[in-house]
Amino acid sequence: MFKVNDNYLKLPGSYLFSTVAKKQRAFEAANPDKPVIRLSIGDVTQPLAPAIVEALHRAVDEMGNPETFRGYAPDLGYEFLRNAIAQNDYQALGCHIAPDEIFVSDGAKCDSGNIQEIFSVDNKIAVCDPVYPVYIDTNVMAGRTGTYDVTHGTWSDVIYMPCHAGNNFAPELPQETPDIIYLCFPNNPTGATITKAQLQEWVDYANRTGAVIIYDAAYEAYISEADVPHTIFACEGARTCAMELRSFSKNAGFTGVRLGFTVIPKELKCKGVTLHSLWARRHGTKYNGAPYIVQKAGEAVYSAEGKIQLAAQVNYYMENARIIKDGLEGAGYEVSGGVNAPYIWLKTPHNMTSWEFFDYLLERANVVGTPGSGFGPSGEGYLRLTAFGTRESTVAAVERIKHM
Repeated sequence: MFKVNDNYLKLPGSYLFSTVAKKQRAFEAANPDKPVIRLSIGDVTQPLAPAIVEALHRAVDEMGNPETFRGYAPDLGYEFLRNAIAQNDYQALGCHIAPDEIFVSDGAKCDSGNIQEIFSVDNKIAVCDPVYPVYIDTNVMAGRTGTYDVTHGTWSDVIYMPCHAGNNFAPELPQETPDIIYLCFPNNPTGATITKAQLQEWVDYANRTGAVIIYDAAYEAYISEADVPHTIFACEGARTCAMELRSFSKNAGFTGVRLGFTVIPKELKCKGVTLHSLWARRHGTKYNGAPYIVQKAGEAVYSAEGKIQLAAQVNYYMENARIIKDGLEGAGYEVSGGVNAPYIWLKTPHNMTSWEFFDYLLERANVVGTPGSGFGPSGEGYLRLTAFGTRESTVAAVERIKHM
């Protein structure tokens, strides 16, 4: 008789955002007269920029012409897109990243989950706490995390790096040495960032201990402060210890279009084996490439018009973040984030748990956030709010919360 992967049975409950959506739907069904404002999942609301729409139309026309029709995409992605990424996201910042070190995909979420496949199950991972759930859940599925402690919400074989107000929500070097380190800055869910000097410490640590850093830079477009690095490859020595995940979802509104990429330098090796070659093998075997029309849209992100239009969209969302942050602080709430990231990390009032405040906010203000405890034990007592709503809904949500 066939057998299932027992590691899936270890996963506690359903995926965090599925649970949040289920609770929202239940409330809306029971209260059809109370419109709900959703500040929970990080989904964008602004339409695609004109430069991107035009590129999509042109690419669709090409696909309808025998002379310009395209079938399967190259394994790594089309050269026109990889060249644009290398030049604009890295070489323009003085970082040596070659186009053939870039692997185009359908999003950073998929890459962050799939990348663990190229590592032995014996590796021990270290994660920030709180953390984007995909990092841990996919390692649970692989059988790398040990047993789950229901009381504390932790896994026995995972190294947790607490991020709290006392350390400005930035992790400290772990006492136990990990093999794989997941870092995400600007951070999801806290919105925290670290300086280049702080990131250099992590790069030095990884090179010293033989660890590899999986660096999630999905929100780098929202960085506004000069001393916050846009890429880990701004740090000396990163090419021998780090890989980087990027997404077009938040900088270009591609949550429904789907496009991202992973950067793996060829110097990143384990006992003489390049991780670049392993990921290339996995990529070529299990993935047939992002659609041509989507990659052409991605190329438009780096056009002169695209850069101007997308900067305006980022500013739009960051103004939402300012409205939420200032409004809640003015109402007496303790909040952080919202400066270099589109997330506001709200401390729950009156010692309420994350889920208690989630229910309270939904019932009293008809506003949905994401309970911090769903991101890990150090997220207990917090709620994540996103700035990706419309201006009207953002302003309305803040007013509702202020008048609870």
